[in-house]
Amino acid sequence: MKLSNATLADLPKGIARPTYDRASLTPGIVHIGLGNFHRAHQAWYLHRLMQQGRALDWAILGAGVRPYDAAMRDRLKAQDCLTTLIELDPKGQSAEVTGAMIDYIEIAEGNGPLIAAMGDQRIRIVALTVTEGGYFVTASGAFDTAHEDIAHDAAHPDTPRTAFGAIVAALKARRAAGTGPFTLQSCDNLQGNGAILRQTVTGLARLSDPELADWIDTHCSFPNSMVDCIVPATGAKEIELAQSLGIDDAAPVTHENFRQWVIEDAFCAGRPDWELAGATFTDAVHAFEAMKIRTLNAGHQVLANAGEVLSLPTIASCMMDADVAAFFAKVEAECIVPYVHAVPGMTPQAYADLIARRFSNPMIHDTVRRVAFDGSSRHPGFVLPILRDALAAGGPIDGLALVEALWARMCIGLREDGTRIDPNDPIWPMLSEAAMAAKTDPQAWLAQAQIYGTLGQNAAFAEAFARWLDALWQNGTRATLRAYLAG
Repeated sequence: MKLSNATLADLPKGIARPTYDRASLTPGIVHIGLGNFHRAHQAWYLHRLMQQGRALDWAILGAGVRPYDAAMRDRLKAQDCLTTLIELDPKGQSAEVTGAMIDYIEIAEGNGPLIAAMGDQRIRIVALTVTEGGYFVTASGAFDTAHEDIAHDAAHPDTPRTAFGAIVAALKARRAAGTGPFTLQSCDNLQGNGAILRQTVTGLARLSDPELADWIDTHCSFPNSMVDCIVPATGAKEIELAQSLGIDDAAPVTHENFRQWVIEDAFCAGRPDWELAGATFTDAVHAFEAMKIRTLNAGHQVLANAGEVLSLPTIASCMMDADVAAFFAKVEAECIVPYVHAVPGMTPQAYADLIARRFSNPMIHDTVRRVAFDGSSRHPGFVLPILRDALAAGGPIDGLALVEALWARMCIGLREDGTRIDPNDPIWPMLSEAAMAAKTDPQAWLAQAQIYGTLGQNAAFAEAFARWLDALWQNGTRATLRAYLAG
């Protein structure tokens, strides 16, 4: 059955669906970067509130800023912006149709429709999932004013290319009209994501209008948050799964049976009561996000590069491989858990055990390719801060050095069975060139200052990295993993 408002009442028995009147919803949120994660996570929390008869004036307008977002817009608009969520639990799957999103803003060069939508006084939150590498941050953590897209937006603030340029333009219009500010909410896996978003937005505004930058910094709010749910990419298999349930959905979303959202309560223009749908509001977001980013997100990088080189297709298959699973467990216990602080109700080791169980879910077909994507952002964001802490503490670093060596090995672009690894990073050609040079000169990899900063000059790390990279090329990945486990 083709998914639409008209067919909601006729969906197969057992499929949960909106009980609220979608025609009566009014917008309160613009969400930029409308991928699977948003629809399985933030939009789901809002949908749960709407099922309680709450937050009916907080509906979502989806948005994108790149031409390729138009394809997703077309798919979702054709089904009235409804989404089928399929929960994959080893004990059995379930499905529901969610309807918190009511429209998808037209995508146009210069982002005029997006700027106009954010200028609407009904919009009180602008949220983003634009990936960890999408915030124009340098290796030192500063705002990257030299990036060509930022330079364009600074020179052409009324016709920006980036989401942040559109936000600045909308806030300029709101200030002029007296409409007031809105909250800017990052939902990406970045520690201090709200602070980073503030840096990007105010930094861009300052390049063209310093007074506006000061107004934004004073009046807008940028809550930090931690988001967590494993959400695989959608392909033919997921579409077929929805069809097997009796739903013709062009963009269904599969997800694990776990969600967590921890948010700083800093919303300048109000917010939905997300705590009534299970979100946690706290001033201690940093501890939650540090635990999750280090244990889960860094843990993903521990697995993905080894899995890719060994032709293991999914994270679950990595956890079923004795050598890779043992490698993951040892790196977590010796190199990650010591640099994670407890949060209320959860110790670092208990959280690591929880992550291991979640990664092992055989129903979740989360590909190593998806997890390994954009390593040039994910390693600096997730792995290298732990390495710096370990070096400062004099702790063991061999496991983290091997993780980095495995990444370099993967970026050669060939698995051990001889099959090709397709480009999987925005700077893949640069990474591949460095990886090839590192076969004979390991320092060529660590010299990538935009990734490693000064870490490559640390003698202990450089020695361990070179030793492990040489072992990978001389003895192969599996033998190298076993050597590490035996050490």
